[in-house]
Amino acid sequence: MSIADQHIDLAQPHISEAGVGDFIELMKPRVMSLVIFTALVGLVIAPGHVHPVLAVTSLVCIAVGAGASGALNMWYDRDIDALMGRTVKRPIPQGRVSAPEALAFGVILSFFSVMTLGILVNWLAGALLAFTIFFYIAIYSAWLKRSTAQNIVIGGAAGALPPVVAWAAATGSLSVEPILLFAIIFFWTPPHFWALALFRSDDYARAGVPMLPVVAGPDATRLQILLYTIVLVAVALAPWPLGYFSAIYGVVSLILGGWMFALSVNVYRHRTGPEALRAARRLFAFSILYLFALFATLLVEAIVHSAIRFFG
Repeated sequence: MSIADQHIDLAQPHISEAGVGDFIELMKPRVMSLVIFTALVGLVIAPGHVHPVLAVTSLVCIAVGAGASGALNMWYDRDIDALMGRTVKRPIPQGRVSAPEALAFGVILSFFSVMTLGILVNWLAGALLAFTIFFYIAIYSAWLKRSTAQNIVIGGAAGALPPVVAWAAATGSLSVEPILLFAIIFFWTPPHFWALALFRSDDYARAGVPMLPVVAGPDATRLQILLYTIVLVAVALAPWPLGYFSAIYGVVSLILGGWMFALSVNVYRHRTGPEALRAARRLFAFSILYLFALFATLLVEAIVHSAIRFFG
């Protein structure tokens, strides 16, 4: 190949081979679904009436903001994603999406989600969404995740903010109820992710991520899971006696909390062999159901009460 031919070849623009599905995968759709659901609950239980167009706009913006966080997280974590079995098939490690493409995609989604929410709904919600994205990328991904075993504890604040953003979108203000929803998700996050880390500890160790089982060992992690579960059950139950949520919610919370506690005790008791891994997997799987069922109870109650008011 001549020098001129090389020059022409280098001048050719890069043509992305990424498909739509790859960019959707960058947005972490499974995480997005949980964000949308918890935000929906925050939006529905908020007092007053929200115009349907503004409600849909708020949820779309929160979902896109969550997707932006996922894309930026995959961009930043592309080096460790390539080392972990759980993440090696993501679009960037597989070469289907380049790092600059992922960065540009995440930045564009961040900008438009925040600006749209601020302009069309209100700027308190827009500012909270911007802070959520910033916290997840700058505080959790870029700092905490690689520097401390408490990464999930502190970083969990980002995942707990969507119902707060939604409440602010509905009311233009904050109140005790969204803070309670935030607290539930915040204290749910450590036992949920540490259960995952117990049976994925080799992955994290290979990537050099200081998750608690890698740094403190599995036994210390099991104790922390049990302690955080106790706090979670208490925090999730508290809104009932405090008068913020109904007795129906309280009963559901008590049943789910008892089940969650029993599974965490099982994780604490079984420390070796296949049964230890099975116990961790069962807790991880149930923790997802726990959060969903807890928030679904609030959602169904709010819908029923609205229907009664409308038809009554």
